[in-house]
Amino acid sequence: MKIGQLILLLLLCCAGMLPGFAQEVPDSNSHSANKITQQYIASVDGKAAKVSADIDKQTEKYLAKLEKQEARLKKKLSKVDSLAAHNIFADSKAQYDDIRHKIANKSSQLIKNTGRYFPWADSAGTSLQFLSGKNPLISNVNGNAAKLQGALSKVKELENQFKQAASIKDFIRQRKELLQQQLKNYNLGSELKKYNQTAYYYTQQINDYRHALDDPDKAEKKALALLRKIPAFEKFMHDHGALAGLFDVPEDYATNMTGLQTRDQVQAAIQDRLQSMGPNAQASMQQGISDAQSQLSKLRNQFPSSGSTEDMPDFKPKEQKTKTFLQRLEYGTNVQTVRSNYYFPSTTDFALSVGYKLGDKNIVGIGASYKMGWGKDIQHIALSAQGIGFRSFADIKLKGSFFVSGGFEYNYQQPFGSIEQIKYLNAWQQSGLIGISKIISLKTKFFKKTKLQVLWDMLSYQQVPKSQAIKFRVGYSF
Repeated sequence: MKIGQLILLLLLCCAGMLPGFAQEVPDSNSHSANKITQQYIASVDGKAAKVSADIDKQTEKYLAKLEKQEARLKKKLSKVDSLAAHNIFADSKAQYDDIRHKIANKSSQLIKNTGRYFPWADSAGTSLQFLSGKNPLISNVNGNAAKLQGALSKVKELENQFKQAASIKDFIRQRKELLQQQLKNYNLGSELKKYNQTAYYYTQQINDYRHALDDPDKAEKKALALLRKIPAFEKFMHDHGALAGLFDVPEDYATNMTGLQTRDQVQAAIQDRLQSMGPNAQASMQQGISDAQSQLSKLRNQFPSSGSTEDMPDFKPKEQKTKTFLQRLEYGTNVQTVRSNYYFPSTTDFALSVGYKLGDKNIVGIGASYKMGWGKDIQHIALSAQGIGFRSFADIKLKGSFFVSGGFEYNYQQPFGSIEQIKYLNAWQQSGLIGISKIISLKTKFFKKTKLQVLWDMLSYQQVPKSQAIKFRVGYSF
């Protein structure tokens, strides 16, 4: 019996589908299945704890920044109208102190139901509840049962963190709307714009954390893939998941169509009704629909828009603004092949690079390359080390998938056998590159995007011996 099949059977036993089976499994196999479960629990626990801590950290950071910006607004307004500055910002510090006190004490006033579905918390929390049932794999060996309950509490805490963040966003929105209303008659547009940008980026930061959780790691994928093969787990999710009871849909909805009218039957009934109403029935119905739409529009206008102002910023957001340094790094590789000439054999440059995203349209970076020699032709193949290089580069979006690319490189273009041969810079050639790059939609299992480059080496004419002026490179990012 394969280990994968054995683990699946063990999980079936956990669901109560094969009672007594676990007792017949050798200890070594039980240990393997228990290890998968431990990895899953540890993964969920660690991820929930980290994101919760990150939300706390970022919330304090943004609140401190907003409070400082209000202080600057007050200082500027004081120079124009000191009385208005005192009245508008009289309770500013008290407001921020109050929200911080509520955050520190996990006040129930902040933990309100947002009505927003949280997929990761649903799948993680419900799967842990399923495993916490009568499950020999989660016996209290090495504290497994306690770890599982700890992970469950971390998931619940993270759910509350997102609810709390929603309340904080409401607080920030209310402060922003108050300031916009009170300061609209004063020339404080630039400072107020900075405040609005900070408010927007807090919302974006929280959304980034939520989206990041949608990408499960290896341990989560492996455990959930096995669990979803168990009918008992699917039923447990149906009965206990976050969506359970949200919609009153019968389990046999897809197959039980008794008593339901088809579209054709409904249209036929409407036509029969219209014919019985006389020749002007069609016009009367259209008029009634038009009147109803008009009334709905009037009613809609009586209520404020449900969308908050931070969802529609009055500036162009920087999508990389809320990313960490590591999240803004882009790793890549590229290949460049050059045919042989009088001086050089056929060579291929293999390069690795790391770029830093200044924004969605700009990236700068550095890299290194190794030049592999293949010989003069197919009849004279000889592998050799023909040089190395160090690179810097910049890509600036031009239009669509096209970028203007440039860079500066140092290349050692001679065979070498030791570091001593390449340590003197006067033996290195300089290259100044400029050209066009195109990102194409060709993706592989390991690479996120493919980049084609045509580059002109402006300094190639000064090189001795002269190298190829036009370079064609194929790059991949991962």
